[in-house]
Amino acid sequence: MTTTVHVKNIAPKTEDKEVKDFFSFCGKITSIDVTTEGDSKSATVTFEKETAAKTALLLNHTKLGANEISVTSDLPEDHDNGAPTTNADRDTDEITQEEKPRARILAEYLAHGYLVADTGLKRAIALDEKHGVTQRFLGTLTALDHKVHATDRAKTADQSYGITSRASSLLTGLSSYFEKATSTPTGKRIVDFYTNSRREVEDIHKEAKRLADLKKQEAGGSSYKAAGLDKVFGAEAPAPEAAPAEGAAKPTA
Repeated sequence: MTTTVHVKNIAPKTEDKEVKDFFSFCGKITSIDVTTEGDSKSATVTFEKETAAKTALLLNHTKLGANEISVTSDLPEDHDNGAPTTNADRDTDEITQEEKPRARILAEYLAHGYLVADTGLKRAIALDEKHGVTQRFLGTLTALDHKVHATDRAKTADQSYGITSRASSLLTGLSSYFEKATSTPTGKRIVDFYTNSRREVEDIHKEAKRLADLKKQEAGGSSYKAAGLDKVFGAEAPAPEAAPAEGAAKPTA
């Protein structure tokens, strides 16, 4: 069993924290070592579980910062013991990254603005189907839904059961898996995404778009905040007032 991946061609201006945040989508990281090699950086990332390392390999040729990165491991390409964890492996009600279908994880990457190669998306779909992840994950969601009534009480589920702040957001919380109006086209598509193992690359892109909308909603409807630009450049500048149309009445004093 190996839980380590090797990352090369990281842009020199990419911060070490950004590298860690990027790979944390795959699962819990136990150690990370980023070094500079000439005009680029490299990293050795070790995860707690092998399934997270296998997910990280799907990010080969994904763009991180200014560069397209290379992600490899010491295992042969056809080795695959990286089946997602099951409910028995968890001791909390939080849905861990290691437990999610890989299609969902890559949809989260896309929702955050990362560009994932279609080869990685296709591989994610194939791995989910191979390991029967869809049915296992559906069972987990159903059990949690019955426990916290997520479809009806999504807003109070996190406070009632102490789910972490990261999981309690609109993007990653239980409510992001459920659509109250399942009779609507959107609701039916979401149900299909998490119950039907026959997915296509386009299905992942559609789910990513939905998650991106949730992320924007969480940021108060601001695309600027949703992209995290406020953390880099500060608060968003107010929009300039539109010039009054010619002939329009001027405001009175």
